[in-house]
Amino acid sequence: MKPEIEAKFSTYPSEARKQLADIRRLVFSVAEENGLGTVEETLKWGEPSYLVKGGSTIRMDWKPTDPEVIKVYFHCQTSLIETFKEIYRDAFEYEENRAIVVPLNASAGSGPLSHCLEMALKYHSLKHLPLLGA
Repeated sequence: MKPEIEAKFSTYPSEARKQLADIRRLVFSVAEENGLGTVEETLKWGEPSYLVKGGSTIRMDWKPTDPEVIKVYFHCQTSLIETFKEIYRDAFEYEENRAIVVPLNASAGSGPLSHCLEMALKYHSLKHLPLLGA
């Protein structure tokens, strides 16, 4: 983990830090399992952000104004959230066309979240397909 990412993670309360670390691991795991190459990890808008070549940026954060959840953000001008809502209508809460809302006590290990991250990481090769090829 890059020092600036470690520094950011250290600012989160322990429950949020654990959930964010689990989702971070999931991003790297999905990229590796799908042969998507190196994950670029950086801070964008002060939030941990993840991108692979040919993908759409994934950001995530915890905010004290909404302390029971973390949010996984996707580029709002893509069809990602719209597609997630169609496929996984009841699996998540959503914040408009921006984010998946993940409760701190939810299991973020696999399943629908993994599939959503995969679609974001492959976005530019899927964007022409109905429901992003899901």
